[in-house]
Parts: sequence; structure tokens; C-alpha cells
Amino acid sequence: MSTIYARSRERSDKGPPPMLAHFVLACCGLAATPARPAYWVYLTDKGLSPVQESAAIDAMESTADPLQVARRRLRRTDPGLFDARDLPVSPAALEGVLATGATLRQTSRWLNAVSVEASADQIDAIANLPGVASIRPVATGHRLTPIAPDDALASGPGLSRDFYGYSSAQLNQMNLPALHSQGFRGQGVVIAVLDTGLVRTHAAFNNPANPLNLIASYDFVKHDDNVGIQAGDDPDQHRHGTWITGCIGSYWPDTLVGGAYQASFIMCKTEDLPTETPIEEDNYVAGVEFAEAHGADVCTSSLGYIDWYTQAQLNGTTAVTTQIVNIASANGVHFCTAMGNSGHDANPALSHFIAPADAFHVISCGALDEAGNIAGFSSDGPTADGRVKPEILARGVNTLTVSSSNDSNLAQVSGTSLSTPLIAAAVACITSAHPNWTVAQMRRAILSTARDQVANGTFDPTFVRGYGLIDAAAAAAFPICSADFDADGTVDFFDYDAFVNCFEGTACPPGATADFDGDDTVDFFDYDAFVVAFEAGC
Repeated sequence: MSTIYARSRERSDKGPPPMLAHFVLACCGLAATPARPAYWVYLTDKGLSPVQESAAIDAMESTADPLQVARRRLRRTDPGLFDARDLPVSPAALEGVLATGATLRQTSRWLNAVSVEASADQIDAIANLPGVASIRPVATGHRLTPIAPDDALASGPGLSRDFYGYSSAQLNQMNLPALHSQGFRGQGVVIAVLDTGLVRTHAAFNNPANPLNLIASYDFVKHDDNVGIQAGDDPDQHRHGTWITGCIGSYWPDTLVGGAYQASFIMCKTEDLPTETPIEEDNYVAGVEFAEAHGADVCTSSLGYIDWYTQAQLNGTTAVTTQIVNIASANGVHFCTAMGNSGHDANPALSHFIAPADAFHVISCGALDEAGNIAGFSSDGPTADGRVKPEILARGVNTLTVSSSNDSNLAQVSGTSLSTPLIAAAVACITSAHPNWTVAQMRRAILSTARDQVANGTFDPTFVRGYGLIDAAAAAAFPICSADFDADGTVDFFDYDAFVNCFEGTACPPGATADFDGDDTVDFFDYDAFVVAFEAGC
């Protein structure tokens, strides 16, 4: 057993340790506890024999949410529908951890880990338990603070108004109404929002013709299903999540219409608002697993975890939130996340972004203004392993959404937090059109048709604009054929050459990967899979 934490260290060189008091679920309800550090406790196995494990996996389909099963059938790229990661953590191992006096925070099936608050003596005791593989601190981050929010807009000059009302300009900039006109408005798609919570009293959420459809919700801070304002909440707790949801799901014709207004929603309240309380990655992990288990097709997140990590660690594998997004992607969830508001420079060797935007298959979102100029606050890449970040852009300057303080007003809010849900709305509408597109296929269609990629034939070499502004209608019309590796509409030897170059690490077309069989490993199985598709003609 290895313990990845030096208890004698009062401050890590990767950021402040998460040692602030917060609310936890006690035997008699929610109660404040003394400040103790939070730790991940990773377990060695699920506590089952191979026969028991196999039987438990086989039984999962019959008890899982039908929406989860349906999505995994359509888009999961790992073998089978379920695997050992989906099994619950060992009850015996969990009991042993809690018997030390540690307080349970969250449980992660996928990581086979639990997060706990524990004293130094308790961590020593946990480290010596059978079945404990390793221990590490729960990393922290900070929310993406909106840039100069204006939460009292009732009307404004120079704003185009049609059916979409004041959101017309930002949606037309993405060519999303053109996709709506084809009948794809997010229907049949479940969008999960990971954020601060949601208040649903706004007029744009309660139009009888199309009310906001919230199918599941959970507060991972206070451990209940109330994601609205509760006793003890900061007065502004609900604001950010309400703004984000308004960009996607509002429906107030001629005033404000969201980008995927016929979608269904899951709200995961994963963030506690007070500025002195860092947001903690274990709530995010639990939120992603909850959303996937309840059938989310698309997840959107405007939260960032960088306090504990350095830019050199944003390599697609290190940050816990990044790891969990990778697993969700393999299960067929299209994931959009904000790049952050730390700004950018012209040096392609320097990056300023946040986890989990470094995940391998996430769509990392930067911000533009109404004219298509990059926002000064929009963070840049690349990842530590050289991948393009950001990838896709949408309006994040004076983005129109619902007011969080007045049920009949609108708001203008800026930040990559606001461009991200617009992109997620476009992804949801494309999913309506192509529910069977895998995560890799969705990314390829979006990146290949983005405006800068189409205009220049490549991504921004300074890693500021990525592939450019999303074109939702063009992405939905993109021809997906796995053997058409160079995406020119024809399967020929140029595709073979393009795959070989990508396989050998020379260059890959936008959105393409040499991981052809989707197992997160590039090997000769991928080469064989491509040859089979190539010889079949698609």
C-alpha cells in the first residue's frame, strides 16, 4: 500500500491542501464538522471472486436505468455494456475505512475509491487496512467567476429579435437555427449540467408549450435531491447554474429561446458557492457518475480544477476530474467543458487552462464576442502532451440568458462558462440528428466543420482559437465513414496514407485518432480494424 501524501507537509507545491470545513452527512442530518483534510482512499478490488464479479456484471443491464442502457448500446466504445468499474465499491472495505472514525464524503465506482475526511491518525489506520491500495488528497479548484455579469437586462438596443428573441445573435452565430429548422432541437436527448444548482421559477422555464423537463437532480454538497436554494446557502448559490441552464433550455418565444429547448435535463449541484470554500473534485466525480447512470447523453461543465495541478500535469491522465471524463466518454457521453478565464498569449509553448479540459475526448470550449473575435479572458492551450486546446468556440462575451434574480428579466454574462453551454446545446441538437454517433465521430464532425478549420485547413498554431467557431448545421451534415480518414467524402488510398501517418504519430486529420477501435490504446489492433473498414469501403 502506498500513501501519496506527506502528512508533515502543511502546503503542497501543487496548491493548497483541501483542509477547509464543510457540510457532511451525519447520522442525524447535515451537520458541520471540525476542519479535517479530505482524502481519496483507493481500494484494491471490488471484494468479489471472479465468478461473483462476472455474475454481477451480467446482472447490471436488468437493473440499470433504461436511458443509460440505451445510450451505452448506441455509443459505448469499451467492450460490453458494463464492466467491473460499474460495480459498487466493496462494502467490507468501506466499513473498515469508516470504522477508523473517518467521515464519508463521496463514493466512486469508476475509480474504485471513496473520499473521506480524516485526521492524521485515522489516515495512518486506513493506510494499514487490507484492501486499501493508495491514498491521495482530494484536489481543489475554484469556480469560473463570470466576467462582469449584468443580471438585470429587460431589453437592449442593437439586439436582433425574432422567434429566438435576444438569444438570436448567439445562436445564429453558431448556425444552430438552421439545424432547428430541420427538426433537431434536442428532443430525445438528456443534458446533464454540473454546476451550482438551479432555480426553475423563471418565465423562460415555465412556458406551457415547452416547460423545462428536469428528469433527475442531486445536491452533492448537502446530499439531497434539492438543487434549489436551501437554508444555509449563499444568496447567490443558484445563479451560475441557472444562467447555464438558461442558455440551453429556456423557451420564451420572441424573448429568449435556448439552443436545445426540447432536451431533458439532469442537474448536479457539485459546487458550494462561498468564495472561501474551494470546489472539490470528489463532488464532481460523483456528479458525473450520477449523470451517466441516469442516462445523460451530453454533459456540460463550467467548473475548473487547477489549484492542485500544474499545467505540466494537464496531460489527459493525471487530474481526477479528467480521468472521470475519460471514462464517461468511453460510455458514450458527449462532454463539453470550459477552458477557463485566465487569458492567453501568442506563445504556443505556454498554456493557461484548467482540468478537465485536457481529457482526451472532451470538447474544450473557448469564448468569442459577437463579432467572432477571441475574448481576452479565454484561456489557451496546448495540453502538456501537445494536443490542441481549446478546440471549439462560441459566444462568451455578453451572452444572453435568463436572469437569476428576476423571473421576467434577462441577463448578459461573460466567460467561457457561457460559451460552453451554447456548444453543449449544439452537440445535443446534433445528437438528436445522429443518436448513434460515437464521441469520436461527434468530435470529428464538429472539428472538421469549425469555421477556422474550414477557412485555413488547420487549427490555430498559437493554441488560442483551436479549430474555431462551431457550425452546428455543417457538423450535423458531415459525412461519417470510419474508413474516410481524411474526411474528403471518398474512401481511397489517401485515407490509407492519412491513417498510417496518424498511426505513426506524424499527423492526424482534425478530430481523428489512430485509436481506431476505441480502447484508448494505439496498437496493431487499430491498424487491423482500419484495414477491415477500408476494405469494406466504410
